[in-house]
Amino acid sequence: MPGPRIDRADLLPLSLQVAPLLLGSVLVHDDPVARVSVRLTEVEAYTGQADPGSHAYHGLTPRTRVMFGPPGHLYVYFTYGMHWCANVVCGPPGQASAVLLRAGEILEGLDVARARRPAARSDHDLARGPARLATALGIGREHNGVDLCAPDTRLWLQPVVRAVEGHRVATGPRVGVSGPGGDGQTFPWRFWSVGEPTVSLYRAGTSRRRPKATDGRLSSATGPATEAGRDERTAAP
Repeated sequence: MPGPRIDRADLLPLSLQVAPLLLGSVLVHDDPVARVSVRLTEVEAYTGQADPGSHAYHGLTPRTRVMFGPPGHLYVYFTYGMHWCANVVCGPPGQASAVLLRAGEILEGLDVARARRPAARSDHDLARGPARLATALGIGREHNGVDLCAPDTRLWLQPVVRAVEGHRVATGPRVGVSGPGGDGQTFPWRFWSVGEPTVSLYRAGTSRRRPKATDGRLSSATGPATEAGRDERTAAP
C-alpha cells in the first residue's frame, strides 16, 4: 500500500537546510517488479548557480531544467556513461537547489536489491554510493522529474519519523567533486549519520586536463578541466 509522502512545504528551504533533515527519511519505489525502500544515511547539498560543484552552475539547460523547480521532484542524471544518480529538488522555484542521495540502508525489497547489485560484497554495500542507491531502487532516466510528493506516484519520499540528532550528523567535503566546488573548507556540504555502515568512503575529485592539439594549444574537444570534473563525477548534481 502507498505510504505517506513528504510535504512539499518541507522542501521549500534551500538544500543546505533540507539536506541534514533528510537523513533518516525513506525513499520508496513500488514498481511492477517489487517494492524497494531505502533509509537515507548520507546526502550532499548543491546550491545551483552560486555553487561551482553544481550542474546548474552555468544556468538553465535542458539537462538541468528539473533542478530549477518546483521543489519535491526527482532530478536524475547519467554519469560515467553507465550510472544514474538521484537528487531531491528543493528550495523556491528558480534556485536550482538540490540534495544528492548518496547512500542508505535497504529496508524493503532486499532480495530485489541484491539481484540488481550482484557485485555488492555485503548488504551494507547495496546502496552505499549514489549510483548504487539508484540501481538498487531501480531508478533510471524515466524517473527524471517524478514528483516525490504526489499522492499517486510509485516513487516517493516519506517524511522523517524520527530525525537524526544533531550530534550524530557529521559534515565534510563532497565526494568526487573537482575544482573549487570540492574545497571542503568552503563547501563542507556532505552530511551523514555517524556510525552508519552504509555511508560511503570519501574520495577527492580529480580534474582531467584537455589533450593538446597538434599546434600545442589545448583541444576544445573535452571542454575545460573543471567542467569535465563536474560532468564525469558520480557524486554531484
